[in-house]
Amino acid sequence: MNKLLNTKKGCRSKSCLVITLVPVLLVALLCLVLRPSHALPDRFVLNIKLSGDLSEIRDEQSSLPFLSSSAPLSLQDLLFILDNAASDKRVSEVLLEIGGLHTSPSKISELRSAIEKVRSKGKKVTAFLSSAEDSDYLLATACDSLVIERGGYLLLDGLKAETLFYTSPLAKIGVTFQAAQWKQYKSGIEPFVRTGASREYVEQIGTLLAEVYDDYLGYASKRRGMSRDSLSGIIDRIALVSASRAKSLGLVDGVASSWELKRAFNRKITGKKPTGENDALVSGAEYRAAVEWPQKSDGDERIALITLSGPIVNSAEESALGMGEGVDVASLRRSLERALDEKKVKALVLRIDSPGGDALASAEMLQMLDSAAVKKPLVVSMSGVAASGGYMAALAGKTLFASPLTITGSIGVYSLKPEISGLVAKTGLSRQVVTRGRLADANTPFKPLDTEAYKKFVTASGEIYDDFVGKVAVSRKMDVTAVDAVAGGRVWSGSRALKAGLVDRTGGLFDAIHAAKLLAKMDMSKTPGIMLFPEEKSWLEMLFQGNQADLAGRISAALKKQLMQELFPVRKLSSMAAFYERLMISGRVRMMAMMPEEIVIE
Repeated sequence: MNKLLNTKKGCRSKSCLVITLVPVLLVALLCLVLRPSHALPDRFVLNIKLSGDLSEIRDEQSSLPFLSSSAPLSLQDLLFILDNAASDKRVSEVLLEIGGLHTSPSKISELRSAIEKVRSKGKKVTAFLSSAEDSDYLLATACDSLVIERGGYLLLDGLKAETLFYTSPLAKIGVTFQAAQWKQYKSGIEPFVRTGASREYVEQIGTLLAEVYDDYLGYASKRRGMSRDSLSGIIDRIALVSASRAKSLGLVDGVASSWELKRAFNRKITGKKPTGENDALVSGAEYRAAVEWPQKSDGDERIALITLSGPIVNSAEESALGMGEGVDVASLRRSLERALDEKKVKALVLRIDSPGGDALASAEMLQMLDSAAVKKPLVVSMSGVAASGGYMAALAGKTLFASPLTITGSIGVYSLKPEISGLVAKTGLSRQVVTRGRLADANTPFKPLDTEAYKKFVTASGEIYDDFVGKVAVSRKMDVTAVDAVAGGRVWSGSRALKAGLVDRTGGLFDAIHAAKLLAKMDMSKTPGIMLFPEEKSWLEMLFQGNQADLAGRISAALKKQLMQELFPVRKLSSMAAFYERLMISGRVRMMAMMPEEIVIE
């Protein structure tokens, strides 16, 4: 009887697999048949949409054929697309549709440089703005021409930094925190142990904000041919500017609807009366799919571009449990092993867009990167943020590049432990604990650490900090005292980090790739191939990886995620919010090497 039941169960499993696979294969075949051809016109306008937080690399879900057309382009996508377009004779002009950017100053700065490179090749770049804010406008000013949508507006109200403090409201429900902070500038603990910002926090966040605002006023006013005072006056006294007034003030060059603008581009390129189709416009996604990706090479030599993006965690499971989309130790190990095994790879470029994370995971990553750097030259390129544990990983580089507005440093450690005895008293919850070992129940959220346990808690944090400072001293060839003077949790812009000795040069991704070629003594007259890590999976690889019984679930999850993004577009959780969420779920002490502040231009 049991044998009969097992046989039927097996048959049902096979039937389920067939039922799942057949529709998937049919959908895949349909997508392949209906997807537009990758052949590009002989002459066209490259039409790119820019919005959101500009993730450093692509989301795996975007490789699915039925989702890829609507998936946002990553920062690296945009950089390589614009770099290809600069030398592509088929690209006549570039149209950037900019709206809803919520990203770091450094990413905007690096994109500005990419736009300037396109313009330097004699190709006109036009920005189209609908209802734009400061970040949208700042990027748009890098273009030759700015057109605002008819009926749209500019909201230029300046920059701000905001922090919420949870100490008082949490105390009302009986939740408090114990903390260890190394050192005074490592302010990630403040929202849970203070009712207002410390002097150190206000000092460093004010300095960073001033640098970003100075860049904003200086760059945008110069590009628009107006004085800094004029632009500052608009921000301070007008802020909300209608389309017509924006043109009269010289903030934009023209007013048009999207339909009018695209028809004009079609007529300009084709020389014909516009039809209902935008035949002369090619989207960024279409262009990416049609060119040799990420760049056309003319030799056998390769450079491995390895990206650390998001919070640093010990494992992929931990990321899924609340730390947000990040990078884990095993993922980096796989990337390094693949890059080192590939004989054609002559150098490594480590691209970092991470605020740090788990202190021990960050240290393990540095150890792996140090070992890799012995075998092949390693150059670091810092993106929007490479701070705390992210900066620790960067120490493996022979040369460290940071954009002038990259957020880096934050050499420090902090720990938080939630304590809910007050909440337990209010709710009447009781518990009975049986232990073996005097400290077995010390690390529980149901009671505070006693004096001895708290001392161990603080001492452990201090030891991690001392180790961090020592690693920086060795890598940067600095005295420990000198490192401590620029550490203590202090956060630096890329330009100030250069003066402090924490990075070697200012520059972007392509500057780092050029430096890697030099270090590896590659043929400088040839363009190397770029191998991207973590490796991008095709949609088939992504669907069929792992247990096939989960295939339908993965497709369903991808579709649900895309639907939710379309219906309820939301920004990703900040790294700090993800950490706090994980902290509250576990209720355990966590030693973090994570930057406590984030600067986002809106």
